[in-house]
Amino acid sequence: MTLTLYNTLTRRQEPFEPTEPGQVRMYCCGVTVYDYCHLGHARSYIIWDILRRYLQWRGYAVRYVQNFTDIDDKILNRARQEGTSMEAVADRYTQAYFEDMARLNVLEADAYPRATHTLDGIKRLIAQLEQKGFAYPAGGDVYYKVREFADYGKLSGRQLAEMQAGASGRVEAEDPEELKKQDPFDFALWKAAKPGEPSWESPWGAGRPGWHIECSAMVREELGETIDIHVGGADLIFPHHENEIAQSEAVTGQALAKYWLHNGMVAVNGEKMSKSLGNFTTIRQLLDQGGVDPMALRLFVLQANYRKPLDFTDEAIASAENGWTTLKDGLRFGYEYGSKLGWDLGAIAPESDAIVERFQMAMDDDLNTPSALAVLFELAKELRRQGNIWVHEGKPDMDPEELQKQWVTLRELGKVLGLEVNPVVENAAPEPGGLSDEQIESLIQDRLAARQGKNFAEADRIRNQLQELGISLIDKPGGVTQWRNLTPPPLS
Repeated sequence: MTLTLYNTLTRRQEPFEPTEPGQVRMYCCGVTVYDYCHLGHARSYIIWDILRRYLQWRGYAVRYVQNFTDIDDKILNRARQEGTSMEAVADRYTQAYFEDMARLNVLEADAYPRATHTLDGIKRLIAQLEQKGFAYPAGGDVYYKVREFADYGKLSGRQLAEMQAGASGRVEAEDPEELKKQDPFDFALWKAAKPGEPSWESPWGAGRPGWHIECSAMVREELGETIDIHVGGADLIFPHHENEIAQSEAVTGQALAKYWLHNGMVAVNGEKMSKSLGNFTTIRQLLDQGGVDPMALRLFVLQANYRKPLDFTDEAIASAENGWTTLKDGLRFGYEYGSKLGWDLGAIAPESDAIVERFQMAMDDDLNTPSALAVLFELAKELRRQGNIWVHEGKPDMDPEELQKQWVTLRELGKVLGLEVNPVVENAAPEPGGLSDEQIESLIQDRLAARQGKNFAEADRIRNQLQELGISLIDKPGGVTQWRNLTPPPLS
């Protein structure tokens, strides 16, 4: 079987062939660190985490790089609002990113370059563009000559003539930046310093880099002149990724990336997510205030084709919660009953059988996660059924070796999709008679302390432990947590 991926650049699904056999160089456009990550970020970074995991499962050695944009107007504005520095804002939200992604089981990248740490490479690339006639200085700024790059528009499919007609009358002639440009389509590579803003010295005067040049320089510095896969949200195709191509390829004369992959956007109840509409939801709001299990959110993302729009609704997340309960029951089976059946819990899944081949066939088809999940649900439902039989009859009605093979396969394929349970927590059996009200309240207070200390992994562990004991937590505004005992009373 051959892995095929939809390449935005060619507008078709193509067999994946890395430049160097067995090696994959992959770059993901990261966050601008001025606020907490939202549902759109969750979708993007979960999807690219899945691609990376799957490539590794297929045997590739993957070097995965994801940047942080820590020089930006939005960061400066937030620093002004808070009376602090751009560096302080960037550091705080960079740490918040790591906390949110850890809860969603997104693996850390191999490298996280920052714009502020790549300034020498940025200035070197701008100078090379200037030397080759693709850039020009203007009043302390430096601009890219879009019309000099013959292939401009090849990623997005946009033609300059069409863009010019569409932009007619929208450019304010009084805009000082527009007056500096030789052409309205030109974009900034370097911006002259403004009073009160942080700046860095350069051959063109004190200033800071433009957004697009940052990624071109970081790709080149971390992965080389041509990489295998460049990924990001569909909103980055134009102008960001289009401009990256123009900047990089004008200097190197080589393709920046062989494959360009983009994920679709997230809507909320059919509307674009935005703060102005009041439907903007951060990851931590959803997990902490909404009480959504992080793995249920991950499952929600994987239930749709990654290139299609994804609509977040209460019904959709409730369905994902139910689906995760099924998968979790299947994943728990080995930890609860494996020792009683004499299993080796460290066993690995078979490299090839009908179930594994079906999973691989789905994932080879441009990461068809809905079809791949169907394979996992098939395994989980049978394991769940066997667990119910054990409760009522004291043993399963299926051959233990075949049952172990199914569980190990579910566990290993679940890892490829990042859907996992904690063996320590999931293997914890309720104490006889369950917990007293005082014990439950004590655990809730421990969880609150963990959340206040930003130890979200511990907070999630306590929440999962209580769920295993039939205790459902409901987080209310103001830091108040209510609980319900979902365990049915004994029959009289």
